[in-house]
Amino acid sequence: MRAQDALGAGVARLRAAGIDGAARDGRRLMAHALGVAEDRLLLALDEQMTPDQARAFDAAITARTTHQPVAQITGKRLFWGRNFRVTPDVLDPRPETETLIAAALERPFANVLDLGTGSGAILLTLLAERVQATGLGVDLSDPALAVAQGNARALGLQKRATFRRSDWFSAVQGRFDMIVSNPPYIGADEVASLAPDVRKWEPRMALVPEDCDGTGLAAYRRICAGAPTHLRSGGWLLVEIGAGQGPQVAEMLRAVGFDRVQVVTDLDGRNRVVLGQWPRA
Repeated sequence: MRAQDALGAGVARLRAAGIDGAARDGRRLMAHALGVAEDRLLLALDEQMTPDQARAFDAAITARTTHQPVAQITGKRLFWGRNFRVTPDVLDPRPETETLIAAALERPFANVLDLGTGSGAILLTLLAERVQATGLGVDLSDPALAVAQGNARALGLQKRATFRRSDWFSAVQGRFDMIVSNPPYIGADEVASLAPDVRKWEPRMALVPEDCDGTGLAAYRRICAGAPTHLRSGGWLLVEIGAGQGPQVAEMLRAVGFDRVQVVTDLDGRNRVVLGQWPRA
């Protein structure tokens, strides 16, 4: 079968399963099955698929009809221009998280701490962009840490990135120029309304705070409580936030003594990052 014909049939299956962006996902899965870059797919669509390619595409489409995220099926996600390995043990790095990257890169740092590192996408992107910087990524999930370590090796950053199992700051020593985090911020009553791609397939511990009080703000309280003793004078704290959480998280930073607190919006105009500077001595 021609790749073009298989793609059409696959997209039809995705639409029948109620998958948003069926055509886009079908193209990504076809490129994966053929082993070509997505921007080269058009050149390959007139070719006949091998039996192995046809089986791989059929399996990928079947997986996507269950709402498994495309990044988990292909095993990778493009983030800030680099590919990161993604598994069901980590959050799928999303484009809106690049707002945090952009804000962090506007500020000086020689070393950085990433709380709840997951795939390592935030920490490793910052280190790749700041070639002299070093960093520590911590997570409570051993499988997530294994994914992050693999991504560090793939990007050639294993000498500058360290990963450690830690419950937030529990195993962290020393002070850093910058602390970043995309913590769990989904309230318990919001879980049922999440897209099935997220609700069914992404790790719950990365979505909902373990000591959730129903608001999704518990992780920010832990981070704000520990950040002052792990930041250098003049250091920065940057956290990604969920919808409507900007004012509350900003007030948490001010309450523990942060200066220059602000809420940063993403490209869609939504509040996405809260940041603040620890006062200079």
